Amino acid sequence: MLRVDAIKKGIVLDHIQAGNGIKIFERLGLRNAEYSVALLMNVPSTKMVRKDMIKISDILNLDLTMLGLLDPSTTVNFIEDGKVTNKVTVELPGRVVGLIECKNPRCITSYERHGPSIFMLVDKETKEYKCFYCGERVKV
Repeated sequence: MLRVDAIKKGIVLDHIQAGNGIKIFERLGLRNAEYSVALLMNVPSTKMVRKDMIKISDILNLDLTMLGLLDPSTTVNFIEDGKVTNKVTVELPGRVVGLIECKNPRCITSYERHGPSIFMLVDKETKEYKCFYCGERVKV
């Protein structure tokens, strides 16, 4: 049986869809972390059948919008003295600024770097967003 000890202070990303843990791990740059990190994949779950988890023994400034884009089922547990002090359930964001690039070569964000890209959620089921400037649609 695999055993991963509880952490005293840090963050636990729980309820990650099985297979998405590695994407989140890489996007957060945890491969080069100087603190302990555990990536657990395909963990049995009563709620989800199988899930991934990431345990981080440090407090990070997490971008919840980015986490919501990668996996909106993720729960972020903040740990202090070995106990959960705050629990946040991420959601698919309705508005995304600077995290998605517009693929339309005629979009103002493609040739003018005056500000960040802005995308609005148009279909929650398919995770489809629309560029605020040109209307280009993209699935994340």
